[in-house]
Amino acid sequence: MELRHLRYFVAVAEERSFLRAAERLHISQPPLSTQVKDLEEELGVLLLQRSSKGIQLTPAGEVFYGEARAVLARVEHARVAARRAARGEEGRLSIGFISVVDYSFLPAALKAFRDRYPGVEVQLHELTTDAQVQELVAERLDVGIGIAPVEHEQLAFRRVVSERLVLAAPSALLPSAPRPVSLKAFAGQPFVMIPRDMAPGYYDAFAALCRACGFQPNVAQRAKQMQTVISLVSNGFGVALVPQSLMNLQRTGVAYAPVRERGPSIDIGLLHRRKDANPAIQLFAGIVQETVARGDGAGTVVRERPPAPSRKRAAKRVRASK
Repeated sequence: MELRHLRYFVAVAEERSFLRAAERLHISQPPLSTQVKDLEEELGVLLLQRSSKGIQLTPAGEVFYGEARAVLARVEHARVAARRAARGEEGRLSIGFISVVDYSFLPAALKAFRDRYPGVEVQLHELTTDAQVQELVAERLDVGIGIAPVEHEQLAFRRVVSERLVLAAPSALLPSAPRPVSLKAFAGQPFVMIPRDMAPGYYDAFAALCRACGFQPNVAQRAKQMQTVISLVSNGFGVALVPQSLMNLQRTGVAYAPVRERGPSIDIGLLHRRKDANPAIQLFAGIVQETVARGDGAGTVVRERPPAPSRKRAAKRVRASK
């Protein structure tokens, strides 16, 4: 039994005529009659009752007609799904991302991707850049969003945005209005920073900006995630230089200010395997580029209010660290 047998039988059953079914199928009538008869012989049952009044389905034909239509519908669905998957519009996409972009372009890009390609199941994994590299090489991620430089022969990096570093400090140390400040004024403060091996591009930009201001920073506390850095700042452990998109993370006890001195920017971009054939990667990359070009999500403010000490307590803790 072949699919054409099912198509021929369904056409005859719906047209109630071999002649009309043959015209619908764009074949001649004799081969059509032969194929339906062969189907009946293979099944060992009579499917069609032929009479001068036309073609009628037998009880067995009624049952077989319903099943045949279901089979053909599934085959058509599989055909469409396969073609959509070949275009990247069906399937699964595993995305790794650094926490910074959660306060920047990622939420808007994910929404646009979901709206345009609802057939793609997206799996999200918040990981540092170095962890993304490992997961991509192990083929447990399809695409990542990390900080340059990423130097691995199997991976390609595509820059999406460049961000300047801004100062995050306990609110008591900064004016309420976010105006530029000199980083030199904070040279004596302890700094909170992510370890260099987790984000070398970010760490080097931080160190270069401090050197340009004439001092060696005292990194008193290290943290693996940007949210943890901001949490430590809010609790008076020190100050930090963070990507400018973190200014959208509003946490009690933390204030942000642009740095007056110019320093290197950090490049944030997409990571993927050079030889990966998953077409959904390119679709996602296109959505990200569109989102950034429109500026979607750039001004999203996320307010978090975890338990935090008062400004007076934070100020005392900062003064005690001097």
